Amino acid sequence: MNSEPPKAPLGIFPSSWSELRAGRIPGNIPIWVGILSELTEFGIFFVAYFIAKYHYPEAFSQGPQSVSTLAGVTNTLILLSSSYFIAKAMINIRLDNRAKCEVYLWLTLACGCLYLLVKSGEFYWNHQQGFRTSSSEFFTVYYYMTFNHFLHVGWAACAVLWVIFRVRRGAYSAKQHSGLEALAMYWHMIDLMWILIFPLLYVLR
Repeated sequence: MNSEPPKAPLGIFPSSWSELRAGRIPGNIPIWVGILSELTEFGIFFVAYFIAKYHYPEAFSQGPQSVSTLAGVTNTLILLSSSYFIAKAMINIRLDNRAKCEVYLWLTLACGCLYLLVKSGEFYWNHQQGFRTSSSEFFTVYYYMTFNHFLHVGWAACAVLWVIFRVRRGAYSAKQHSGLEALAMYWHMIDLMWILIFPLLYVLR
């Protein structure tokens, strides 16, 4: 566990948000502001989903039967594995085992890339089947939600690569690893969003 005392606040947030008063939080305040912004964005997508589903029940009943459930299940397993690997990376950096931490970060990156490959194949398969954003109200919502999530995984994978570079440079240790912790929090948020997206678009009729 990071025992480093919290730094002095920058003075740009209310004093009630200060780590000095609230205690240490995982990662740092900027990453939590970013995560809350992302959650708000996905929350708007979920509201749009339920409004569209209410007005076009037939399209949302047939839509999940048209998409590849196998691709959805595969990507769910991939992202759950990636969350396990990045958690193991955190455990190892807290033990000051940078070599093992790097191995688990590479596995996380591999999962992220595999997710992008499977999702790209799914998009191509949909295209071959003639499914477009204009095919139905379901596919409009489906493409907006899944492509947005696709982009989040993409740039988070780039962040994993950057953190691997920093681990190799010795930037993190058992006492100082807030940057790696921030990345882990963001990655878990992306995983959580997919766990919510998957049943809505691939399972519920």
